[in-house]
Amino acid sequence: MEIERKFLLPSLPNQLAQYEHAEIEQAYICVDPTIRLRRLNNEYYLTVKQAGLLAREGMEFAVTEKQYRHLWEKIETNILRKTRVYIPIHDGLTAEADIYHGALQGLMTVEVEFESIEQANCFNPPNWFGTDVTKDPNYSNSSLAMDGMCLINNVKS
Repeated sequence: MEIERKFLLPSLPNQLAQYEHAEIEQAYICVDPTIRLRRLNNEYYLTVKQAGLLAREGMEFAVTEKQYRHLWEKIETNILRKTRVYIPIHDGLTAEADIYHGALQGLMTVEVEFESIEQANCFNPPNWFGTDVTKDPNYSNSSLAMDGMCLINNVKS
């Protein structure tokens, strides 16, 4: 079970270079059900997730680069490229700040994963987090891959 909250990130925290980071490339073979391909630095994954926003079940499988390249030919969405920065925050939690590149340049989000729905609901975000978009399907990665900034610009209007 994946339980996470997602927020917009209005600006980056100070001294970002001191934190671990990863380069991510991902796209979707299918969005209903959600079947995602992801390259995380030099590791490759195929993920299947059920529908949901705050909490949802999913399975992730490591694949070889060759399998990834073969499956990549089957994607049906735009490609998301982002830098993920892992920032320790209070209560032993980690904020995963995503800085999007390419067509989504300028979009920054931050996610925090939790052990329980209760923990997620009681979470008090740091003051550098922006608007909570956990329950806004427009900000799911699959929606961003399908509709990108056009979708977000319509939400802001």
